[in-house]
Amino acid sequence: MSNKGFTLIELIMVIVIVGILAVIAVPKIFSMTEDAKTSSREAVSANVLAGVTLYGVHEMATNGIEAYPTKLDNVTNETNCSKSNPCFSNALKDPVNDSLWRKINGLHYDYNPGPAVTHYEYNSIDGTFYIIP
Repeated sequence: MSNKGFTLIELIMVIVIVGILAVIAVPKIFSMTEDAKTSSREAVSANVLAGVTLYGVHEMATNGIEAYPTKLDNVTNETNCSKSNPCFSNALKDPVNDSLWRKINGLHYDYNPGPAVTHYEYNSIDGTFYIIP
């Protein structure tokens, strides 16, 4: 008779090791997801600010006046950004169609990835786009 295969102890040890690795890995994966959402939000807000600044520089070079877009897009108030309603089209070459972004009114936007919502306000007088505390 041939004794090929694994013993019960060997199988239990493998299952225990895989379980320990899973317990270590799962929280890190969830943390990476939250970090990715935060990075995405920060990248969009930085790009909007850069786009508004470029608009202001263009206006200064072309017309000699400091001016910024009066609104960031033509999205209807209380609407999530989407492919059919992209946000920040007046400031970005490639507007945002991420549904986590929502236009509240002409100057206010929310970023809602889950439990915490980040509120933004655009000021067309000085071209700022910032988090409302």
